[in-house]
Amino acid sequence: MAIKIIPCLDMKEGRVVKGVHFVDLRNAGDPIENAIFYQKEGADEIAMLDIAATVEARKTRLEWVKQVSNVIDIPLTVGGGISTLEDMEALFEAGATKISINTAAVRQPELIKEASKCFGKKRIVIAIDGRRNQGMPSGFEVVVSGGQKPVGKDAVEWAKECEALGAGEILPTSIDADGTVAGYDIPFTRSIAEAVSLPVIASGGAGKLEHFYEAVVKGKASALLAASVFHFRTFTIRQVKEYLKGKGIEVI
Repeated sequence: MAIKIIPCLDMKEGRVVKGVHFVDLRNAGDPIENAIFYQKEGADEIAMLDIAATVEARKTRLEWVKQVSNVIDIPLTVGGGISTLEDMEALFEAGATKISINTAAVRQPELIKEASKCFGKKRIVIAIDGRRNQGMPSGFEVVVSGGQKPVGKDAVEWAKECEALGAGEILPTSIDADGTVAGYDIPFTRSIAEAVSLPVIASGGAGKLEHFYEAVVKGKASALLAASVFHFRTFTIRQVKEYLKGKGIEVI
């Protein structure tokens, strides 16, 4: 299966931002300019996450979604503050191709089933933010509310539950690795990829070209999401694809 490369626009106050371990945010530019640039660069999809929506107890800003969806032709996955079918409908109308839910899915798992039935499985991405916790069977605990609240739920068991409820993709992000550019959390990604038959998107921590390769080969990811390395132009999407191709990995 061909591997997808997905730049991620973490949004706050109308700007793209990037932090480390979900905090210490830096400005990473304008979402529209970034989206246009990434499409030209060969991105297969774009993810746009309103990182403050849940924490600020509000909905995703629809105008940001409209502005970005208007300038790209590739799929756009939107997440942040989505808690009802009405929220999802509004985002699809604003131009989102898929929606990503995290906190709301943990709080009301039935929402996954309803959304899958209503909009189709392929449009429902479940984001799982995880943190190491040896008290959990898999060693990873689910954390919600923008990485602030551990919920006492095993991340791998939750991924399996999400698949059974009708999720179409799983997006696991390791809080321990996020923004560190020290590499994806391979044990976390692999433990989820091995537990489900859905596409798993590696996320959090890419810093070198080898990290992308490791996420596919060792982490068993079928898509690779990154932010810092693209926003701060460490290397381009094209470079990542060429590198993977040179390593014998099929890219789109």
